[in-house]
Amino acid sequence: MRSTDVPASHDGDRVDPTISDFILDFSSILWEAMPFIVLGALVAGILEEFLPQQALTRFLPQSVVPAVMIGALLGLIFPMCECGIVVVMRRLLRKGLPLSCCIAYMLAGPIINLVVIFSTWVAFRDHKIGPEVVGMRVGLGFVVACVTGFIVQRQHRRYGNALLTAIAAPPGVPASAAVHPVSSKTNENGADEANGEDEEKKTLMGRLNNISSTALHDFVDITVFLIIGAMLAAIIKQQVGMDRIDALSREQPILAIPGMMLLAVLMCLCSEADAFVAASFKTMHISAKIAFLVLGPMLDLKLLLMYTRVFRPRLIATIVIAVVVQVFFLSLAVHLVYQANHWTGLSG
Repeated sequence: MRSTDVPASHDGDRVDPTISDFILDFSSILWEAMPFIVLGALVAGILEEFLPQQALTRFLPQSVVPAVMIGALLGLIFPMCECGIVVVMRRLLRKGLPLSCCIAYMLAGPIINLVVIFSTWVAFRDHKIGPEVVGMRVGLGFVVACVTGFIVQRQHRRYGNALLTAIAAPPGVPASAAVHPVSSKTNENGADEANGEDEEKKTLMGRLNNISSTALHDFVDITVFLIIGAMLAAIIKQQVGMDRIDALSREQPILAIPGMMLLAVLMCLCSEADAFVAASFKTMHISAKIAFLVLGPMLDLKLLLMYTRVFRPRLIATIVIAVVVQVFFLSLAVHLVYQANHWTGLSG
């Protein structure tokens, strides 16, 4: 063998730096987020087994404004990521929870819950802007969810349940029975089969089995989207240089904000993992990161598909327009405030 052939052989064994960078970015995003996916799935399984849905409708005030605000905070006691919250919200609709409250919960729940708040803090704990990111994500998420809920309430007064699909519309029961509707599973005499006797028959092992089954189902379902999102994020980071992101953030903040909003819609990340992706863009302006972190849990491609199972096109369009417009202008306001105060810690 000629000596000139040896270097060529060694070069052929080397891993392409682009591939190694992709593997590193992908694995770091995946494994940093995985503990929170497991925790979120476990909490969801426990709440699904032990918390009756009817309990959520008993403590709402009659006034729309406080009811919607409480709806936006339900994620603190019933935490769900956006991957599963649409199904839960549809159940609550069937149980008589007002549509405006359900919308507020659906939009804010994936942001305003302890698991996501903690994961956001962990993702940004080594960043100078960490406390601001956590506070603004929660605060702006609450504002967007409540305002959208108020807008939906006005539409509901005009169009009623025509905004909902047949499988999501509450059954036609008197207002006094809306909080405790009769179950669709009844016997020949009209008696509810889901009575207390069924609850008594559940053994501890049976409950643990239900919790583990729900948690495993949610974990697998969420992890699929997490893996896809981590792959997309790693690919995008390879294609878009950090210097270009930094330049776009500094020179064209009005384009950086919608750019990150579009990224959030396309990447379909779980709210328990998206903070790690946002934190990886260390040179990105904080306003663009906030736009990414607030919009993603409220609107992405998978959510749009899921919305069609619950909402009619008119209501979907209302939600999309209300959320996108609010996130853009609120994020732009964040940028202007930081610029006016000559803030130096705009990125990591």
